[in-house]
Amino acid sequence: MSLNHTEMILFDLDGTLVDSVPDLTWSIDNMMRSIGKPPCGEAKIRTWIGNGIRRLVKRALTGDMNAEPDPDLYEKAFAIFSDIYMDNACRRTVFYGGAEDCLLYLKENQYSLGCITNKAEKYTHIVLSTLGIYKHFGIIICGDTLPRKKPDPLPLLHAADYFGVSPENSLMVGDSFSDMEAARAAGFKSLAVTYGYNQGRDILEAKPDMVIDSLSQLPVLMRNCNT
Repeated sequence: MSLNHTEMILFDLDGTLVDSVPDLTWSIDNMMRSIGKPPCGEAKIRTWIGNGIRRLVKRALTGDMNAEPDPDLYEKAFAIFSDIYMDNACRRTVFYGGAEDCLLYLKENQYSLGCITNKAEKYTHIVLSTLGIYKHFGIIICGDTLPRKKPDPLPLLHAADYFGVSPENSLMVGDSFSDMEAARAAGFKSLAVTYGYNQGRDILEAKPDMVIDSLSQLPVLMRNCNT
């Protein structure tokens, strides 16, 4: 895959730019304590992330990837989690290595940048603002911004239309199968990071166009394609 002629670069948030597991773990474990259940711990929660916070809460309550908890218990627990996480969405969340410098380089070199996440808007804006990167993005599309979210291509195509960029000149950067599926469906180039949250699956199985181990490698790739 060539990155020549790339004009727009879209980034996933959790698992790509930032590691939000510490805050999610703190919030889930305190939710569990509030309902008289033992905490889950970070190791388990890392394997449960990737399908939204509602499913994460259900996995915490059941200890299973797909089981459904008692509906009344779930509603009670989810309300508790929502309140806790609202105050803890970015207290322990940190950048992955190279992420901040990567965004700064791309912004300075006039690439159109967007953040495309399935995280709810109220949490996304807290994270981006607290970490000081909100200003880098010309568009921010969250899980509740549009009628459909990743892996549907709609958020990516909406961003391309917003910037007036063709899909073939657009790049999606993410850590998940959802990111790669959305990129492929939208006709975007796809770049996967090898870290992040994939429930133990190898991101190579998602057939990304390119893979990197750190976002510090992306500016190098962009410089090389323009020389």
